[in-house]
Amino acid sequence: MTLLSTHGLTLGYHGQPVVRGLDLHVEPGEVVTLLGANGAGKTTTLLGLSGLVAPMAGDIHLDGESLLRVAPEERVKRGLAHVPEDRALFADLTVLENLQLGQHSRRKGVDDALDRCPELRPLLDRRAGLLSGGEQQMLAMARALAAAPRVLLVDEMSMGLAPLIVERLLAMIDELARTTGTAVVLVEQHVQQALTVAHRGYVLDRGSISLEGPVSVLREQAEVLEAAYLGDAVDEG
Repeated sequence: MTLLSTHGLTLGYHGQPVVRGLDLHVEPGEVVTLLGANGAGKTTTLLGLSGLVAPMAGDIHLDGESLLRVAPEERVKRGLAHVPEDRALFADLTVLENLQLGQHSRRKGVDDALDRCPELRPLLDRRAGLLSGGEQQMLAMARALAAAPRVLLVDEMSMGLAPLIVERLLAMIDELARTTGTAVVLVEQHVQQALTVAHRGYVLDRGSISLEGPVSVLREQAEVLEAAYLGDAVDEG
């Protein structure tokens, strides 16, 4: 059963399309990666899914129901969580306060998130702005997990982080999908890292899908991936 899907989705800014006619789907427990050069439309796609960019055409469905008239905050309540590229943490609030903002009506949300991110437990009273880059990314992930999402959107998780931290975060995503059935849409600049955890992928080239399929198929199409990443970056994300 498809959990999240788009149908002919076109997104852009100031009347100029960045993503064109996008058709994708994600199943429960599946990790799907969006690949492509800077400017291919990956970040814009996530912003559209979370409701922060309004579609110019097409539709988005969660559990078969359209999200077109659903506000971003309501999408969160329905189970759609977004970890943006800039992490969007509140620097002056503590780790615990940031986590509590992610928790909605679910009392165990913060505890469950900390069970998956135990590295944060000794840091609960520390202000988020004083954390290292890896700790901030861990907090951004944990805050999203505190809402017990059914769909997790993750944008450029590895940017600026040490390889060991990235491996830890990727393992967390893999374990989350396997054990909870959470669907994950992962935008990642490092192709090989994305392919280690994803089940399927879509390659975007100038806002359109140029290749899609299981990871095994994407690995066999190295020349298509290379061409996509050498494309001109003309638009946002």
